[in-house]
Amino acid sequence: MAQDPARGAPPAADARPGDAPRPPGTPKLVGTVWGLLILNTLGSAGARTIVPLPRSLIQLVTMGSLVGAFALALTLNLRLRIRSSSFLFLLTLLLVASVISSAHLESGFGALFRCFRLTLFTGTLWLLGRWWDGGPTFVRHHIRMYFAVLGSVAAGLAISPGAAMPDLYGGRLVGALWPLTPPQIAQYAAVIVGLTVLLVLGHRTDRTSAAVIIVPSLVLLALTHTRTATLGLLVGLALAIGSLVLTSAAARRFFTWAVLCATVAAVGFSSALQTWFLRGQTEENFSNLTGRAKVWDALLAAPRTTAQQWLGVGLGDKSFGGLPIDNSWLAVYNEQGLIGIALVALIILVLGTIALLRPPSLSRACAIYLISYCAIASYTEAGLGDASPYLLHLAVAASLLSAPAAAAPPTAPAAPRRHVPRWARRSEVT
Repeated sequence: MAQDPARGAPPAADARPGDAPRPPGTPKLVGTVWGLLILNTLGSAGARTIVPLPRSLIQLVTMGSLVGAFALALTLNLRLRIRSSSFLFLLTLLLVASVISSAHLESGFGALFRCFRLTLFTGTLWLLGRWWDGGPTFVRHHIRMYFAVLGSVAAGLAISPGAAMPDLYGGRLVGALWPLTPPQIAQYAAVIVGLTVLLVLGHRTDRTSAAVIIVPSLVLLALTHTRTATLGLLVGLALAIGSLVLTSAAARRFFTWAVLCATVAAVGFSSALQTWFLRGQTEENFSNLTGRAKVWDALLAAPRTTAQQWLGVGLGDKSFGGLPIDNSWLAVYNEQGLIGIALVALIILVLGTIALLRPPSLSRACAIYLISYCAIASYTEAGLGDASPYLLHLAVAASLLSAPAAAAPPTAPAAPRRHVPRWARRSEVT
């Protein structure tokens, strides 16, 4: 008899008492939905591509992918079976705050469109939350989809190196087939490298398959010259592997070798590392974070009403005075106010607390890596308050921290009927 995946698979015949219940099956089309969500968050702004793509066409593709993701997720979950999730609950509250702040139209009608986009994004995650079981399923979808994106970047580099590393970006790697900026490429590379390393340590993939992903991703990361993504990769992996050190011999060996290699590299290649890190910038340009600090100071010094201070001006393009904000917390403050900052902080705090309270495991380590990476990257990248790759990273972390669906209780076998002799059935009353 077929088993409803929402109720869990029946226990195996050789299952022992105390074994963890088998997680519910995840439809293959869930990976397609996840890929469409990732396509939606790639954005439409970046360097010039080899074949010029109109921005309206790119926006049509990205928005169409989100509508397709929501429709497909709804098809897979027609009965609207959802699971409780503190992450999705807080994200929904952030959506409500965004709608309230955008209703004043201080940022124009585009704010309402962005609210509609965030609504579809959040609704799709609610529909997919049914299959969040604490396993690595969504980690694998995450790695596959972002590796495909990096494959397009590598293809653009092979076809036209000049377009892929233009002088406009200081010779840093950009997307030549799809408009991607260096920080975007670095973010995708750093995330999948860290997750793949953890899967190897957890014996969930072989080393050959992992090397196929890790080596080219590290090369692309180096070509972007992105400091924040590199720092997020190193610190995130240190925290994630540190959570496994007491229970995993493989994690202890990797941590020891990593520290040894880092020490040798710091001593032997200090000059080359310093040149890569500075990217040819002057000391003044480096100290103000490539001009970001000037935008931040101007944003904080701008006069605001009480409503703007608490609710913001509505969802916008994460810019101030025509310049990118490049800081998640200030972007949220500008668009969703202090209430938005409190909700975003609660999302990271709640996920981090749940991860710390869980016993050591591969799922916990992957969640710690994603949470710490997003926290570090939020200092020089915007996106925590709107539909973005960072919210997808945190959604994967939430799926890793979700408890497995409870298995259906086994049915007790019926007691065998005893044969009663005919003489025993007669009544003794005459």
